[in-house]
Amino acid sequence: MALDHSGVRLAGFAYQPAGPPRATLVLFPALGVPASYYAAFCRGLGEHGLAVLAVDLRGQGDSGPPAGRTTRYGYHDLASRDWPAAVAAARRRFGALPVCTLGHSIGGQISLLHASLAPETVSGVALVAAGSVDHRGFRGSRRLAVLAGTQCVAAAASVWGYWPGHRLGFGGRQSARLMRDWARLGRTGRFAPSGADVNYEQLLARVTSPVLALSVEGDRLAPPTAVDRLCEKAPGARLRRSHYAPPDGSSLDHFRWTRHGVAIAAQVRAWMETDVIRP
Repeated sequence: MALDHSGVRLAGFAYQPAGPPRATLVLFPALGVPASYYAAFCRGLGEHGLAVLAVDLRGQGDSGPPAGRTTRYGYHDLASRDWPAAVAAARRRFGALPVCTLGHSIGGQISLLHASLAPETVSGVALVAAGSVDHRGFRGSRRLAVLAGTQCVAAAASVWGYWPGHRLGFGGRQSARLMRDWARLGRTGRFAPSGADVNYEQLLARVTSPVLALSVEGDRLAPPTAVDRLCEKAPGARLRRSHYAPPDGSSLDHFRWTRHGVAIAAQVRAWMETDVIRP
C-alpha cells in the first residue's frame, strides 16, 4: 500500500482476514519502528476477524521523504494530515466498516490527537504501550531521567537540524520539530505542537470515543503511570484500562510485547466487540 498527499508518501501493508472482517484497524508504529515489525501482531488481529492497515510513520520504513535539515513537520502535521489520509485509505480498501486507530508509543499519542481533531472519522482508539512522556508520569529517578533525556534529544535535534536516532540508537531519523513537540510534552505535560491552529488540550477534554489503553509488564518507556497520564488527557472518553502480564512470567518491554501479539490481539478484539461494534 502506498499513498501520496502534499508531497508526503505513506507506505505500509494491509492484512485481510480469512473471512469477512468485522471492523478495521489502522495501526501506527512507535518512533523508529517500521510497520513490518508488527506483521505477526497484525496476523493475530486478523485471526480475530479484524482487517488491518499498518502504516509507516512519515520518514520511516518505506514512507518518505526522510527527515532532514529542511524537514518541517511535527505532531500537528501528523494528526491533521497523515492520520486522516491513512484512515481514508483504510475505508477505501475495506469498505464501510467501523474504523479504529491503534497506536504504539507516539503512534498512540497522535492517534488521540487525531480523534480529538476529527472524532467523526474513527469509531475508537486503541493504545498499546502508549503513554505520555510527561516526566510527572514516572516514578523515582526515572522522572528526572525522562525530563533530562527528552530535553537533550530536542536540543541535539535543533543543533543538527534533525534527530539522527538511526545513528544514536533511539527513535530513528526524525524531524527536529517532531522531537521538540515530544520534548515539550515531556517538560510541560501539555500537547502544544508547533504550528497548531487548535488547542489540543481543550479538544482532548471533549473526546467521548471508546478508548482502550493497554500497558504491558516490564515497559520502562510507557509504564502504567505514564499510560494513565496520557488517559487523563481525555477524561470524557469511554475508557477501558487494561494491563498485560504474560501468564508464563516471561519478560516484556516497550517493544517485545509483539511476541505476545495473539493474546494482546484478543484483548483488542474483545474491546472492539464490546465498546465499538455492538453499540
